[in-house]
Amino acid sequence: MRNHVQKAHRGKVTVAILAALALYALYPPALLAASNDNNVEWNGLFHDQGPLYDNYAEPTAAQAVTLTLRTFKGDITSANIKYYDSADGLFHWVAMSWSANDATGNFDFWKGTIPASASKKYYRFQINDGTATAWLNAAGTTSAEPSSGDFFILPGFTTPAWMKNGVMYQIFPDRFYNGNTANDVTNGQYTYAGCATEKHAWGSSVVSNVGGCNSAVFFGGDLAGVDQKLGYIKNTVGADIIYLNPIFLSPTNHKYDTEDYTQVDPAFGSNTLLQTLAADIHGTANGPKGYLILDGVFNHTGDTHAWFDRYNWWTTSGAYESQSSPWYGYYTFQTWPNTYSAFFGISSMPKLDYGASGSAVRNAIYGSSTSVVQTYLKAPYSIDGWRLDAAQYFDAGGNNGSDATNHQITAELRNAVKSVNPNAEILGEFWGNAGPWTAGGDQWDSAMNYDGFMQPVSEWITGQDYNGNAASIPVSQFDSWLHGTRANYPTNVQQTMSNALGSHDVTRFGTRAGGDIWKTYLALFVQMTYVGTPTIYYGDEYGMQGGADPDNRRTFDWTVGSSTNSAVALAQKLIAIRNAYPALRTGSFMTLLTDDTNKLYAYGRFDAANRIAVVLNNDSVTHSVTVPVWQLSVTNGSVLTDKVSGTSYTVQNGQVTLNVNGHYGAILAQ
Repeated sequence: MRNHVQKAHRGKVTVAILAALALYALYPPALLAASNDNNVEWNGLFHDQGPLYDNYAEPTAAQAVTLTLRTFKGDITSANIKYYDSADGLFHWVAMSWSANDATGNFDFWKGTIPASASKKYYRFQINDGTATAWLNAAGTTSAEPSSGDFFILPGFTTPAWMKNGVMYQIFPDRFYNGNTANDVTNGQYTYAGCATEKHAWGSSVVSNVGGCNSAVFFGGDLAGVDQKLGYIKNTVGADIIYLNPIFLSPTNHKYDTEDYTQVDPAFGSNTLLQTLAADIHGTANGPKGYLILDGVFNHTGDTHAWFDRYNWWTTSGAYESQSSPWYGYYTFQTWPNTYSAFFGISSMPKLDYGASGSAVRNAIYGSSTSVVQTYLKAPYSIDGWRLDAAQYFDAGGNNGSDATNHQITAELRNAVKSVNPNAEILGEFWGNAGPWTAGGDQWDSAMNYDGFMQPVSEWITGQDYNGNAASIPVSQFDSWLHGTRANYPTNVQQTMSNALGSHDVTRFGTRAGGDIWKTYLALFVQMTYVGTPTIYYGDEYGMQGGADPDNRRTFDWTVGSSTNSAVALAQKLIAIRNAYPALRTGSFMTLLTDDTNKLYAYGRFDAANRIAVVLNNDSVTHSVTVPVWQLSVTNGSVLTDKVSGTSYTVQNGQVTLNVNGHYGAILAQ
């Protein structure tokens, strides 16, 4: 039975795999003939749930799933699919049959079909060459049968196509662009938690003039500013999904301490302006049709919320003021009023008590037609999804989530979201393996991919983790990390994971890169060609600098926010390439080359229409790279064109050789 909470297989590339990769790195099997010799050639094995290997990536209960397995030509004597069916709790076997050869003549394809039904299933392959057996599942190839890491079949579970095919742009509203100076917060406009508001000049320090008051620093960015810069986001950069950090009424600049879910903060604009912004994002007057995701802070409120009202700001009586308050049960008090459950113990963020199914809190947040979640999904706002802040902690009784009640809440929330808009995105915040919320197909659509993208990319390219601590990994470990974390998720979840270089919670990528813009170039290559939804944290497209919070929330520098900036221009070009090739969005992923010595990495993205080799050089000097494109079934004499430079290469002996600049890449498309 599948281990539903899989562990990432970081760095665990077996000796056998390394040996096989070394043997076959450059030479097609025609030169190293595979045969029925009681030895399964692991390097010839491939399967994923890309369109060439799985006929229904998102099957209905009525669709049988036909799976394809690739082996070296003539290498094996038989193959089987072994799958676990949750309906009966048993394993079942499907014998596979030979189907065809690939265009190069190097490979055989074997097929088998898992019958249609509504139940969740998990499968692996048993591959035999006489007396030798190998097993293949999402986690990799092994000689012994694996107990976890199988591929998923989740009938009826779909993730939004626009998220799979889009590029997201994350904005911290106060720091992006000041579109309306009339709504700016002024010096001393109000005081909250002992901190008076400070208006700082655009481009100046984000640190407060009074110690401990960084959340009281405002610059004037607002929704009008986002609206006025949609042309930059959609056309200059090329992103079509906009994710806004919290925008609802709150006394702080970050607004993760919500005061009123029904009201856009006046410093950002108004509810009417939110409607206008959503319509303009959805429209095409300023670029391609776009999508809007809002940040839902539903684990806790602020202590100024009417439900809590710690400072008596409201005419109604909140839970902090009276145990007779209609909202007293919305929170968990250990000793009323001063001891209560709060987010990470931060008293300004009292934790919501979700209670039992059907509770008042559940109805207020997502369960009723007038709930926060449903209201903004419907007209006149019609937002396209929610990013769920700290969603692992949703719970009852002051508990910290990640338990059965948490999963019940997020499953109910999914039902509520999809009842309004089946194509809405539910993006959870989780910093580790988010499989418990995504692998069942009944909670989140995807997650912020700290674990499977941001962290490994940072360690490989910058030699630092996302917090700026020294942590360097070789390319072989980088590839293994990516493989292991992909295995945690169904394919349609992988394709909608939010792949960012940085966020409002970690140090800026540009700072981790030591200000080396070429490392940003390389990171953009990875981001725009890897599996998932590329997510640009505003300013990362030009290498914005910034340390830990609050320094990672600097104001956008509009003197470089244009295509005259080399990094912005590269981001635009790479996004255009991604948009031109579905293979880069929903195609298969195959590792082609890892070279620790020269810091080189190559992988394939492919579907029925195109075969693409992405070649990356993480060294500081130019390297000549020989790429084994025969692994992608690219035939000799084929021409591959680097869509970045325009240079073309002809395949000879199953490979192409090219020069790649230091901290740069190539995207070779057939």
